[in-house]
Amino acid sequence: MKALFGWLTALLVPFALLGLGLRLLMTPTFLQIEYRLPGFPADPYGFTQQDRLRWAPYALNYLTNQADISYLGNLTFDDGQPLFNERELSHMQDVKELTRIVLRFWLLDLGLLALLGLGSWLWDHIPHYRLGLRRGGWLTVGLVAAVLVLVVVNFEQLFTQFHRLFFEGDTWLFYFSDTLIRLFPMRFWQDCFIFTGAFSLLGGLGLGLGLKR
Repeated sequence: MKALFGWLTALLVPFALLGLGLRLLMTPTFLQIEYRLPGFPADPYGFTQQDRLRWAPYALNYLTNQADISYLGNLTFDDGQPLFNERELSHMQDVKELTRIVLRFWLLDLGLLALLGLGSWLWDHIPHYRLGLRRGGWLTVGLVAAVLVLVVVNFEQLFTQFHRLFFEGDTWLFYFSDTLIRLFPMRFWQDCFIFTGAFSLLGGLGLGLGLKR
């Protein structure tokens, strides 16, 4: 039973750290930082930094609020043209559903970790729980390091495979002139992978090295 506490804890840690990193991406603060990073690509079709900061939060908020797709569908540019076309709106619905699933599993993961922690305290299994956290930290380091290598070697291939895994057909492909691409170019997603990976890597190292005793 004691060993089971440790191994279950270890398996839950990576997703807990990755989920926290992903959740931090879904904040206005990340957008404020990301769009101001040196070398962030300008929009060849005319969006300024302020335009991106004006419109991008709507897409971000849609992923975590309770609104239906009309929240985005009713948005228009100053000239009255729709901000997003039908293909983009359809994809955002798919992304919202995926986001809901991921966040639910993340909260479940955190809940299970908390229950294991409580159980370890009640049944005097704390050393095994701490060992599980350490193992989970190192497991996270290994998994994240492998992904970050792929990001460096061939991010576009990783990005493509990710979308093929979670979305049907070519529903996630858009023209460069579409709003989603103008707001969130490839550099944006590369930085998202790097941020989430770096955050999880540091968290894993913190658990692996900080819980030795």
